[in-house]
Amino acid sequence: MSDLPIPVTDDADTGGFWEASAEGVVRVRRCDACAAVLHLPKVYCHRCGSWDSSWQDVQPTGTLYTWTTTYRELRPGFTPPYTVVLVDLDDAPGARLVGYLPGEPDLRMGMAMRAEFEPRGDTTLVQWVPA
Repeated sequence: MSDLPIPVTDDADTGGFWEASAEGVVRVRRCDACAAVLHLPKVYCHRCGSWDSSWQDVQPTGTLYTWTTTYRELRPGFTPPYTVVLVDLDDAPGARLVGYLPGEPDLRMGMAMRAEFEPRGDTTLVQWVPA
């Protein structure tokens, strides 16, 4: 899967997430003023307007929110069939992370998921598999 895109890992908003994934940790940004989870990660809080935020480690577990399976090649490197999952984090409800699973896994809405860390080049992706 070397043709797959590599995310930008060094920007101010998301860099802490990628730094954590390289360490085998799932991390979310929280507002220091109101404790809102800022996801998609932004330095600025959309709830209270504060510019004070920090990164917080969360458990690498979640609940399957939804998924879709693709049966034709939409982009080089993504060989069908493959499944894209959206996982609601247990420690940060409402923060949902995307993952990629090859094939057609047996999935059920609400099932427990756990993170796996996939090295890819100079970065590490967080992928989700049934727990």
